[in-house]
Amino acid sequence: MDVCTICDGSGLRIVERGDGTRVAKDCECRIERRVARMIARTNIPKRYEHCTLDSYDTDFPAASRSLKTAHRNARKFVESYPLETRGTGLLLTGSIGTGKTHLAVGILHALVAERGATGLFYDYRELLKQVQNSYNRQVQATELEILAPVFEAEVLVLDELGASKPSDWVWDTVAHILNTRYNDRRTTIITTNYGNAGPLGSGLEATGPRAAMREETLGDRIGERMRSRLQEMCVVVEMTGVDFRQTVNLARFG
Repeated sequence: MDVCTICDGSGLRIVERGDGTRVAKDCECRIERRVARMIARTNIPKRYEHCTLDSYDTDFPAASRSLKTAHRNARKFVESYPLETRGTGLLLTGSIGTGKTHLAVGILHALVAERGATGLFYDYRELLKQVQNSYNRQVQATELEILAPVFEAEVLVLDELGASKPSDWVWDTVAHILNTRYNDRRTTIITTNYGNAGPLGSGLEATGPRAAMREETLGDRIGERMRSRLQEMCVVVEMTGVDFRQTVNLARFG
């Protein structure tokens, strides 16, 4: 491991104030190590460890203007946190492959590195599996022990909300998570591949043959009551366009 040339490995550097006095402050290397430890605790999967706001690409061919708008909103959100955001989160919606997870992780990364926040990343489906697994008598962790960090995280990224098959149990679990964080005014950043609309039967959908071809909405997947709650908890950011993973990766390897 290379020794820092600024502090010679001590982690402190001497700074001279305007009045001529000299004080010791944390060296950049110590600050970087501290940030790295905090980010390591966020549970960001290895696949997304490289995802930052700076690496979010909006200039590839056929990129939708909405991606640039989403990127600007993400940067503004970080700059406004926490005094101006006051517990309000973000709901990133859009089709598959528009970079919602990248942007969400980038926001979490920036909040930790730039604003000193702490946070956690959870895949929605994996979280539900962990909760279900806690009902197994051979598993020592209880449901409360699994959900406590989710409830208490300063910033929570919940990826791919609605991806699990809807059921009464799923709806109750989602309601428990979202309501707890809403009541505690904790920041929640959510991604979903489902459109931010009400469920079938809400009076807003097409009827007849068009209804049979209708795509499922977020209201279908988590229930209209919780979708409505999200409108209070989060600012909705819609991201549209082609599948980034297919178009860009094909261009790179073609």
